[in-house]
Amino acid sequence: MSNLVRIERDHDVARVTLNRPELNNALNRALIEELRAAFESIAADRAIATLVLAGEGKSLCAGADINAMREAGTYTREENIADAMPLVHMLSALDRMPQTTVARVQGPIYGGGVGVVAACDIAIGSADATFCLSETRLGIVPGMISPYVLRAIGERTARRYFQTAEVFNADEARRIGLLHEVVAADALDERIAKMLKQLKSAAPGARSIAKKLAGDIVGRPIDETLMTETAQLIADVRAMPEAREGLTAFLEKRKPSWS
Repeated sequence: MSNLVRIERDHDVARVTLNRPELNNALNRALIEELRAAFESIAADRAIATLVLAGEGKSLCAGADINAMREAGTYTREENIADAMPLVHMLSALDRMPQTTVARVQGPIYGGGVGVVAACDIAIGSADATFCLSETRLGIVPGMISPYVLRAIGERTARRYFQTAEVFNADEARRIGLLHEVVAADALDERIAKMLKQLKSAAPGARSIAKKLAGDIVGRPIDETLMTETAQLIADVRAMPEAREGLTAFLEKRKPSWS
């Protein structure tokens, strides 16, 4: 692995930093592959409970590398599909991580960068962050990122921003659901630290199950099948060591072991 991605670990928190600041962390093949490898490696490490995704320099990720995209215009259809799949797999690896994923968002976030933010569980942005689903301006579409962006902002809002390619600010990103919170640029790290402290109060295994639960039940009708499945889930979880520890700690008026 080169220095395009920097991985640091502090106890049960891993920090993955995109390290291509001279190009605002634009996504080229090498960076995409290194991010995927980092996500898959961390996902397999159950000692890590939280991932913070950050970007060196003024932007978390300003989207795809335009030079690489222009070269793809000369490819055959089969070559273009092969060229697109690494981003598909990287976003999927990020989205499917069992750990809680927190995006530290700053600067201009365009195209693929919006997809990266949308694939994270929690997104906290600086007030000076800007966003743009710019693909149609270039004559293309937000294909690989669309499932994650659509989930975050909803179909109708996506219809607008997918077509207009307009730039919107951090407050609008929060309004439509792309960001959860907006803070002053100089308060971003402090807010991330507070979020990590908050996450410490929740059992890491339960967090992972709860994350999966949200994806498993979204859009399903509340029928007997779903109600039975959720009852079975809580029965299984209550029998786990984390539940015994959490409930015992509550009754004994002490902090649980994971805090």
